[in-house]
Amino acid sequence: MSKTKQQKIDTPWLHDEAVQKIFAILDGKNYRTKAVGGIVRDSIMGRLGNKNDVDFATELEPDEVIERAEKAGVKHYPTGIEHGTVTLAVHDNMFEITSLRQDVDTDGRHAIVRFGKDWLADAKRRDFTINALYIGYDGSLFDPLGEGLDDCKNNLVRFIGNADARIKEDKLRIYRFFRFSASHGNNKLDKHGLMACEKFANDLSEVSHERIGAEMMKILALKSIIVSFSAMMSAGIFYYNENIIADFERYEAIATNANANANERLAIIFAHMQAKQLQKDWRLSNAQVKKSRTILKLANLMKEKKIYEVAYALSKEKQNFAQSITNVAIVNVAGAVFNWRHEKCEKLLKNLQAIHAPSFPIAGKDLLALGFAPGFTLGDNLAKLEKSWIKSKFKLTKAQLLAKVKTLT
Repeated sequence: MSKTKQQKIDTPWLHDEAVQKIFAILDGKNYRTKAVGGIVRDSIMGRLGNKNDVDFATELEPDEVIERAEKAGVKHYPTGIEHGTVTLAVHDNMFEITSLRQDVDTDGRHAIVRFGKDWLADAKRRDFTINALYIGYDGSLFDPLGEGLDDCKNNLVRFIGNADARIKEDKLRIYRFFRFSASHGNNKLDKHGLMACEKFANDLSEVSHERIGAEMMKILALKSIIVSFSAMMSAGIFYYNENIIADFERYEAIATNANANANERLAIIFAHMQAKQLQKDWRLSNAQVKKSRTILKLANLMKEKKIYEVAYALSKEKQNFAQSITNVAIVNVAGAVFNWRHEKCEKLLKNLQAIHAPSFPIAGKDLLALGFAPGFTLGDNLAKLEKSWIKSKFKLTKAQLLAKVKTLT
């Protein structure tokens, strides 16, 4: 029988009025409802962020959760009712409430579940021991497996029970294993988990591209991913150019911002493969692809020493990417892809930050006033003037630019 370990956890989110209201509505005083999963794990491991989702597990079945919410005047949404999940809205907070359940049957993608009151059975159906922890309304920690607390304290990411069985239940757990090993496992890979992931590496076709892409983007956003990403490539889970790893290593060594960025790493990957292929494999949005391709494009301009073109591109408000791509991102990616030393990156970043790129002083109406007809020729001449203006480091005045119009062919 599993040994249960209990202690009390004092954490700020537990005292939140909205959280305590959920406990009150769903009989938390009698421990019939507890917070579960990531919020508990991260509270123990000291990894709470500025905004943290609080999810709950409950002995109450979905119909009773809805009934109690209605009596309390709380809005409810059947976001995953077939799997026992109801979302409750308290003030500006959304909470997922999932009834205790046990998988009756699963095909690796979808599970048939049965609701009940067995906390141990609910814990056993989860993926990793660190995610099978519960906290009551008063901070009482419940570790039904008797393993999750110690694994949290030791930064161990382990599948619950038999790793093969957990992966068969949901093949996406392969990606989650590598993600959590990077984010919560100090880049240590549990050997049993790794062996199981390698065993099922060829069975991932049944996992939707959208789910894979979402997990991969989460991995790319982590601070340190070399160990996990290399292992994924060795296991045949990620098949792309091995030079990506070397670029990632440089990226993590020279990155001039405190936190890694998924779009920056995606730009590095695009330096080694066609963006269209990865967009298809991961079902990336057009906006994601455009942003990363733009970062790479501007990084190439940095290599060509066209720093004023980069500064101007970032300043153009009419370009959507200018609102979310920073000069830091460009230097990070350029340094990684072109193997620049950290000192060079810092110098280029300082130079880029020192450039103030004003708005281009010429508009189409100015050329129309000079007698140019609307159409391609006008646009082409406008582009040539803009190029000359950038080349002058934004020094050419409007009058000087208009004077140049007559020299354009």
